[in-house]
Amino acid sequence: MRAKLFILIFVCCAAALLFPSMPGTDSLKTVFRLTDEPNEVIVRGMSGSALTINISFGDEEVEQLIRELQAPYPLLLLDMEWAERYPEIVQLIKKRNIPTGLLGHAGMNYEQNLPLLNEQLEKYEDFFGTKPLWFRTSDEQFPYTLRNALWDIEVNALGSSVRWHTGEPPPVIEGEIISLPHHREQRITLTDFRKLTETRKNKSLEDVLFNMSIKTKKMPE
Repeated sequence: MRAKLFILIFVCCAAALLFPSMPGTDSLKTVFRLTDEPNEVIVRGMSGSALTINISFGDEEVEQLIRELQAPYPLLLLDMEWAERYPEIVQLIKKRNIPTGLLGHAGMNYEQNLPLLNEQLEKYEDFFGTKPLWFRTSDEQFPYTLRNALWDIEVNALGSSVRWHTGEPPPVIEGEIISLPHHREQRITLTDFRKLTETRKNKSLEDVLFNMSIKTKKMPE
């Protein structure tokens, strides 16, 4: 995997240098598959901390959070039912060029209803004009059928190293991917978000993953 990643980095850097005006060269939009096998879920990189926020609830709180975000931006995993309720917030996310991915339902829902994934992907494409690079289930469980489907459509399964939303920030783990919730039943406050960012060296998800290597976990079948 490391050799493959070196080649991938070289190609992306070369494309960015030779064709700086091409859309997508400022991000991973041109890179679609970061693992070697469909039974791998990305949960950690190599250095720094990448913040990800799962959004399925809220309007004013979410809008305030988005307006206060500063680069390097966290990755926003968006529930499509939420996005349909608040398209104006989605437009704000697009205007600020904040990276996004697709937040799905609990993993077992796809074992029983795989077409659900296609429906959610279509809605995401309606909003953003392209399919997502990242997909996360709400419970970070990825059944075998789902992982194979994501592999086939070239969307990366994204888990996390740590889940947190309040209290004392967790200890720093180099290369960590932190999952933060913004759901009806559990959501991070802006105060807690600020407290967390002050405790670590925050990077974009791309920078955390592309620091020479990525670490993955195997998911049981």
